[in-house]
Amino acid sequence: MTAAPISLQDLQRRLYVKAKAEKDWRFWGLYVHVCKPETLRAAYATAKQNDGAPGIDGVTFEAIEAAGVEASLAQLRDELVARTYRPLRNRRVEIPKSDGKVRVLGIPAIRDRVVQGALNLILEPIFEADFHDGSYGYRPKRTAQQAVDRVAEAIVRNKTRGIDVDLASYFDSVRHDLLLAKVARRVNDRDILHLLKRMLKAAGKRGVPQGGVISPLLSNIYLTEVDAMLERAKVVTANGTHTYVEYARYADDLVILVNNDRRQDWLVEAVNRRLREELAKLDLRLNEDKSRIVDLSRKESFGFLGFDFRRVRSLRGRWRPQYTPKPKKRTALLQDDRLCGKLSTALR
Repeated sequence: MTAAPISLQDLQRRLYVKAKAEKDWRFWGLYVHVCKPETLRAAYATAKQNDGAPGIDGVTFEAIEAAGVEASLAQLRDELVARTYRPLRNRRVEIPKSDGKVRVLGIPAIRDRVVQGALNLILEPIFEADFHDGSYGYRPKRTAQQAVDRVAEAIVRNKTRGIDVDLASYFDSVRHDLLLAKVARRVNDRDILHLLKRMLKAAGKRGVPQGGVISPLLSNIYLTEVDAMLERAKVVTANGTHTYVEYARYADDLVILVNNDRRQDWLVEAVNRRLREELAKLDLRLNEDKSRIVDLSRKESFGFLGFDFRRVRSLRGRWRPQYTPKPKKRTALLQDDRLCGKLSTALR
């Protein structure tokens, strides 16, 4: 008797449940699901919804629609099944930043966005089961506001000494060999790993492109061990239900908070040292000019997700967190229309 095909949503649920229940399980037979018409259609629908400019081949969504979406996806599926699929180089686009520098985006061709999206649909539920509570960036049902709230709540609970972390050129610094090894801990599928390796090579010798569909997932996978270290620090230093360490990470934006107790001075240094050790394993480095240890109880502040965090007294005399947009962010907000115009022009 032939079993009915499992829907994509049900497959994702099963992958997540299995990954959550068995932390050492390595998944096999995934490539066939990436190649399924259902997966490719879902990936195309997401790419179309997000819209965006064409890649280096100049092919637009309008051109694909005119030629026939089903025909285009069928050709893409045939290439994947025959193992002849080759991603194109990303189109590089420079977007001006508020500090006068530029952010380089790597824009994949639409066909490559579809394949990345299909791979993301299959891999995300597996690794989502491994991600930790303090990680918020680019994850389902998680927002930047939740990360901000987590930091504010930690300050309310007297965690007022912070390690303000700034990673130097994070997305450009990810080592492909280390990233692939991390994926391989959960994926025992040679075709999946080979496909991912080709995607990474199309972006260059190192890094994950800002603009790639699967880049957010990969960037979180790469930093999961840093999150795991911070989770262990929370557990081993806890006193019953009271914890002395908290953290929040949104992609490469990370802040670590430690209890305001001079008996815990050693803990600030210990966490800072362990953080550097974990980053060294990943061949990442801190931007020393922007990374620092601050003490909110001494009227110092730190930045996280574009906000400036301080501790102030309320009208009733209680200490509470205060977070306001940084001055540069205020300027950026006022210039949104102009910057969006530049972005649209650059992506055409």
